Amino acid sequence: MTVKSSGEKVFEIFNGVVMIAIMVLTIAPFWFSLVGSLNEGLDYMRGGVYFWPREFTLANYIGVFSDPSIYNAYLVTAARTLLGTLLHVLFTALVAYGLSRPNLKGKSVYMIYIMITMFFAGGLVPTYLLYRDLGLLDNFLVFIIPGMFGVWDLMILLSFFRSIPESIIESAKIDGAGEYRIFWRFILPLAMPACAAIALFNGVGHWNSYFDSLMFTTSESLQTVQLFLMRVVTDASFATGMGAQAANAVPEQAKKLSPETLKLAMMIATTAPILVIYPFLQRYFVKGIMIGSIKG
Repeated sequence: MTVKSSGEKVFEIFNGVVMIAIMVLTIAPFWFSLVGSLNEGLDYMRGGVYFWPREFTLANYIGVFSDPSIYNAYLVTAARTLLGTLLHVLFTALVAYGLSRPNLKGKSVYMIYIMITMFFAGGLVPTYLLYRDLGLLDNFLVFIIPGMFGVWDLMILLSFFRSIPESIIESAKIDGAGEYRIFWRFILPLAMPACAAIALFNGVGHWNSYFDSLMFTTSESLQTVQLFLMRVVTDASFATGMGAQAANAVPEQAKKLSPETLKLAMMIATTAPILVIYPFLQRYFVKGIMIGSIKG
């Protein structure tokens, strides 16, 4: 049994205290929002509701989901998250595999071109004009096509693909497999942990994105759930209108609603799906990042 020095013990205690502090600071805002969303609106306005609901009610969630537009916002966000994440991982993996092959002609030129995009961007106005010319404005594909490739994710997958023994690929070629079959049958299954980590990052990004919906779409049918939340939180009249609509839909719950508690309920409703899915992908996240860094 290894005896720890006093310095190591102090470091472990300090590290533990810092981690606990970070955990509390991370959980506290979510917990206060959850407590407020489960409290009656008028009672919440009196103040003093912090650690648990004083007047428990589900009226705020009933009010939030009484607005029919939120269901379409959830559908748009779920569709862009699933499709956008899948295409991002697939397309980035294809590019990374191609660049990892030693016999690719012009590889240095491709890498220089890709690296330039990490440091320079056209800006918002040129991007808007480009999307307009491509017909992406007010189009669902504006959520998908621009995010199909990511340079940082390319670096992770490129590092992983370069670490795969060349003998595996040579054996597959001897058996008559082409490059695409090698990619689908051998390379992609081996890269699943790294792909899952990238999918987690990209999926959370898609779910939390509101800026592209705000800037590049005008149709209510393309409103994402995060844009819906932004309007509820920042626009007092929007929140008040949603409260009035909810009161008409559930008149017996009207006195339990307030714009503030409706905002809190909306925040929790938009965050909950990611919180539910994240634990199932967390193990792939750690494993994928370690593979991409250590083997590189």
